Order: sequence, then structure tokens, then C-alpha cells
Amino acid sequence: MNTIMPQSELVRKAAAYLTEELNRNSGKSLATLLDETGMRFNLTPLDAMSLERLFQKNGGKAD
Repeated sequence: MNTIMPQSELVRKAAAYLTEELNRNSGKSLATLLDETGMRFNLTPLDAMSLERLFQKNGGKAD
């Protein structure tokens, strides 16, 4: 069963996922994790860029 989720909620979930992955210190670069997160959450290019700017501005961490 597929559920339609508002885009803003998707971005919030993607940010939480990315934060969790970064905290695991998996050895993956931020760029790799951003790509994986974008695909996993089916983010639009604009959403992916916003997420990238947020994490780059904060040194790889979300507020």
C-alpha cells in the first residue's frame, strides 16, 4: 500500500535519516550520503540541494 506524503514531511524524514547515517560514522562522504538519501526518499532536485546546503552549512550536521 502506497501512501502519499507531503513533500515537506519527506524532507524532514530525509534530514533525520541523513543525520542518523552521519552519526553512525560509516566512513561515507556527505556527498555519497546525500545521493543515497535523495534516491531513498525520492527527493526533487530542489529538495536535495536544500538538504545539501543545510548539511554543508552546519558542517555535516542538521540543527
